[in-house]
Amino acid sequence: MLPSEKLDLILRRFDEIGHRLTEGVDPSAFSALSRELSELDPVAGAIRSSRALASEIADLEQLLADPATDADMRGLAEEELPRLKTQFAEAETGLRLALLPRDAADEKGAILEIRAGTGGDEAALFAGDLFRMYQKYAEKRGWTLELISASEGTMGGFKEIIAQVTGKGVFARLKFERGAHRVQRVPTTETQGRIHTSAATVAVLPEAAEVDMRIDDADLRIDTMRAGGAGGQHVNKTESAIRITHIPSGIVVMMQEERSQHRNKAKAMDILRSRLYDLERQKLDDARAADRRSQVGSGDRSERIRTYNFPQGRVSDHRINLTLYKIDKVMEGEALDEILDPLIADHQARLLAESDEGGR
Repeated sequence: MLPSEKLDLILRRFDEIGHRLTEGVDPSAFSALSRELSELDPVAGAIRSSRALASEIADLEQLLADPATDADMRGLAEEELPRLKTQFAEAETGLRLALLPRDAADEKGAILEIRAGTGGDEAALFAGDLFRMYQKYAEKRGWTLELISASEGTMGGFKEIIAQVTGKGVFARLKFERGAHRVQRVPTTETQGRIHTSAATVAVLPEAAEVDMRIDDADLRIDTMRAGGAGGQHVNKTESAIRITHIPSGIVVMMQEERSQHRNKAKAMDILRSRLYDLERQKLDDARAADRRSQVGSGDRSERIRTYNFPQGRVSDHRINLTLYKIDKVMEGEALDEILDPLIADHQARLLAESDEGGR
């Protein structure tokens, strides 16, 4: 926990920004100050809540220490004190969480990429099921999901599907979906009722604005070509398809969903910018966590993170040893929060433990 004087500085800064915004500032400063005020608001609230409870506890303890306190008042104080101390402990934990360094990408939207893994046609079908799960989950949270590109499987589903999800706090929740998802079920084409295992991988990239990731035109190779496909809207006589290669990183993005070359290029640049932004974030995260990983093992979350077992009706998240027997509701996006909330709580607990270790 920060010293009391540091908490005082946070409250003073919060009040100062509020006064400045009330008095009026120029538009350029207004945006920056509003963002800072929004970030400080939960911290200031947590500080004041914690201090108010501490003051109430001190008053009750003083009352109990006073021999002149009558029996009825003493009884009420003794009854109230344990409840206030419990609330104070919870408020202190909330304050510690509010003071943790925030992931700058948490409030951003995200690029969601789902790819069929091992399992052939069944893997493509499962990739489609996962996409529909996220689609329904986004609807329930009031987010907007826009399809960017899709490569369909031969029996349905998708070999690969990429979408853009926009809304408040999208990346903060969906980032825990990154990794390999495994499914165990009887395929519709299986005549002997045998359970097959297949997999799909999910990538969640924070949506990067141009200010987050500037790309030098000299680092790009842009090729145009005719859009491919079996027929229909994807086939046209102009070279509308775009392939962008970022030479320093070797990242290649191909886009042919739109008839307009300009729109294909814009979508490809959005994906490229998000992949580069995520790459830089991963480098920083790896550097910060290198020592800790060497002590506790890799804990590589790109390995299998979750299993969906349809015959048993269960979903198991292997990172936190959580199992839910409500696979239908999970696949409908209704019960996904029952997995994500514990994952977020576990992540926060780890951050608090690391913060405590660093403060010693």
